[in-house]
Amino acid sequence: MPDTSPHTSPEAAPVETREAIHEARLWVDHGWTARVIKNEDDDGWAVEMLLDGQAEPALVGPWTMGRDKKNPKPLDNHAFNTLVKTAAEVVRRHEQQLHASLHKEVLVNAAAARWRVTLDIVPDEFEPHALLSACDEGGEQVAQVRARPDFKLNHSNALAWIESGFAKPR
Repeated sequence: MPDTSPHTSPEAAPVETREAIHEARLWVDHGWTARVIKNEDDDGWAVEMLLDGQAEPALVGPWTMGRDKKNPKPLDNHAFNTLVKTAAEVVRRHEQQLHASLHKEVLVNAAAARWRVTLDIVPDEFEPHALLSACDEGGEQVAQVRARPDFKLNHSNALAWIESGFAKPR
């Protein structure tokens, strides 16, 4: 039976572990692929880091030339581990930026109470919308309504929403 915990999603489904490959221009291990490629912008080389299950590289950067100044330096364990660390950080920052762009929060004093009002944008391809929520001082959700995805959450809009009795914003 599939795991239906709130922390799992189709995007987070585990990717089948592939066999490790350690070659001069291709290194596959720990869910990442490092591939040394010809840099199309000049005579040099580049390396791309691809997270298993993703279509686009998480990181593409310049790669060092070898001693002959024609071929790329071969990948090794130390270089691969450094690339994994850097690419994972890029992925983490991208996820943080996406979360910040889809989640807004303001604190408002109204009706003799302090409220935490949040706006969570749901970027659905066919029916994008947002969920506007209010929580009381104890953290209990008191209201939640569906709003337009372009609703601007700020102090004055949150205050007006609370004062309207949590009516759906226009």
